[in-house]
Amino acid sequence: MKMSDIPFGTTDWSALEATEHAGEKGSAWWRTQQFGEVRVRMVEYTPGYLADHWCSKGHILLCLSGELHTELDDGRRFTLTAGMSYQVADNAEAHRSWTENGAQLFIVD
Repeated sequence: MKMSDIPFGTTDWSALEATEHAGEKGSAWWRTQQFGEVRVRMVEYTPGYLADHWCSKGHILLCLSGELHTELDDGRRFTLTAGMSYQVADNAEAHRSWTENGAQLFIVD
């Protein structure tokens, strides 16, 4: 990811409209900013959320609250709690996530 031509700015995430993205179960609510090719999101997963697809997009993801479980297509599983992050490159390892009690994330991709 190359970050260029992005002037200094601030974001009041609470002022951005949230868009709903249904999972296989539950929903993800995204508040999104786009800076050229860089997408930045504040995402809230509802309790019981399960992704409806395997994702191959690269992300840098920080768990702000709650607990997020992520499974890779090779069967490995990881759990993030508040203050933990993961990073994965585009097309490196397909992954999908779920949460039992909900989670709030900050994601750059």
